[in-house]
Amino acid sequence: MLGYPDKASALGKEKDDHARQRGNPFDLGFALTTGSQVLDYRCEPDRLLDCAEEAEKLGRMHSIPFISEVLAQLIKGVAWLTAGRLHEAIVILKDASARWTTHGVNVWMPYFKAVLGEGVALSGDIMGGLSLVGEALDQIDRPGWQERVHLAEVLRLKGWMLLQLGNGHEAEWELRASLDVARKQNAKSWELRTSTTLAELLVTRGEPGAAHDLLAPIYNWFTEGFDTRDLREAKALLEELR
Repeated sequence: MLGYPDKASALGKEKDDHARQRGNPFDLGFALTTGSQVLDYRCEPDRLLDCAEEAEKLGRMHSIPFISEVLAQLIKGVAWLTAGRLHEAIVILKDASARWTTHGVNVWMPYFKAVLGEGVALSGDIMGGLSLVGEALDQIDRPGWQERVHLAEVLRLKGWMLLQLGNGHEAEWELRASLDVARKQNAKSWELRTSTTLAELLVTRGEPGAAHDLLAPIYNWFTEGFDTRDLREAKALLEELR
């Protein structure tokens, strides 16, 4: 999130290696699921799915259903969504999210609800997607909760959905709110992703210069991760704007 996707990937491998050396099945299952979210942020569904499937087998082998039937399924759903398997992703994310909250756990739920909302919107139900994002934002704003680690991305997804509905003014407001959160958190990767979405909005509005001036500084800040989807998409858009 801070803008070092290659360092994050390297630390992720180190984390998995350490968990394997410990030989504790719960530790390894946790590392392969919640600890593998960096692969989601890097938009690498194949690697993420490998982690989810390994965790699923591990949890079943050692009779740890929270790993095999909850965490592994959530991560599998995210991987399928990124890979474009929308129907399967929606079904598994709904089921795994229900299992997650049944255990009395709500942490990370705003992000998973927003990801599920993205899948629902991509399947054609924009209003359904907005409803799920609204639930995520309500939970983030809940007194005493304020799980803001994914707030910039949740706001970006809301802006993107509003843009699909043709509500450019409201979309811009949400996207600029997302930028504000990302900048306050020094979350450069979220800032890049939101800047790309907002730049696309500005282009459709006939403001290519403003789009370039918004996107170029944050893209040029990066020193690594140029093979990731976010940086490749930002680069492609900047080349169109030259």
